[in-house]
Amino acid sequence: MTMRRSIFITGAGGYLGTELVRRLARSSSLFDITAFDVRLTPEDQRIENVDYRIGDVRDGSLRNAMKEAKPQIVVHLASIVNPGGPDKREFERSVDVGGTENVLAACIESEVRQLVVTSSGASYGYYADNPVPLHESDPLRGNPEFAYADHKRLIEERLAEYRRTHTELKQLVLRPGTILGERTDNQITRLFQGRAVVGIAGFETPFVFIWDEDVVEIIVRGIEGEKSGIYNLAGDGVVTLREIARITRKSYLPIPVPLFRLYLWLAQKLGLSAHGPDQIVFLQYRPVLANDRLKTEFGYVPRKTSREVFQFFWEHRLRRSDEF
Repeated sequence: MTMRRSIFITGAGGYLGTELVRRLARSSSLFDITAFDVRLTPEDQRIENVDYRIGDVRDGSLRNAMKEAKPQIVVHLASIVNPGGPDKREFERSVDVGGTENVLAACIESEVRQLVVTSSGASYGYYADNPVPLHESDPLRGNPEFAYADHKRLIEERLAEYRRTHTELKQLVLRPGTILGERTDNQITRLFQGRAVVGIAGFETPFVFIWDEDVVEIIVRGIEGEKSGIYNLAGDGVVTLREIARITRKSYLPIPVPLFRLYLWLAQKLGLSAHGPDQIVFLQYRPVLANDRLKTEFGYVPRKTSREVFQFFWEHRLRRSDEF
């Protein structure tokens, strides 16, 4: 007979957290679920038998909630996905890095058995000399000019330290490429919403996509199998911006690097964009993730390729547009 396990999920009200709670709730006979988020889930959106808690990963409310829930497993999803610019940097770091440090300390205090963390392929950084593809053993160099990439790198450094000093806590660290699904809406999907797909002349800009349902299923299987280790999450293959333009039936507009830098400088000065000219590398040097280890060691083959993930996302976006 399988014993019930207690699972504590931070960022449970977010995009991925909501999907994970729903998926785990289908196996309610196996799991006791605590959904922890900075915003309380409205009553009409709650799932029966899920314990919803409000609190902040940065303060004592997290530790108190974990002490009460006594989880064997913690899934840490709380993160700032859409950075708000230089003036928000300290706040974002306090959530991403400080929040993770608080989660780690709380896991040790509460004698948690397994910690699952969603990092990011962005932790490798956006560099011209990145290997193609990137494997889990390659160095993490998240660019200091990108809050998200830099913070993910710092988070992984803290996780590595805890793996050395607290071997009793199993860690499953997942590094997804760009996550897309039926309802995804973030700073990356907005790249594809204009009348034309804008790229940089001389650069292919390859994206690796992973289906959100694959990410959720990987987390669930990692929990069920009490797995540990570090894994890139990516569908097979890549999709370039030029290919995205073809899929979306839009024009592809490659802009020379000097003009693109000028555009970003002006947009930032006018308050139209949080991104400055130093962040052009985001499109120049996209990290391409290898998924060999996910398939062979973890034992999971993504159900959609990168191209199929994007096509799925775009088809559903068109359907939603037709509804209005």
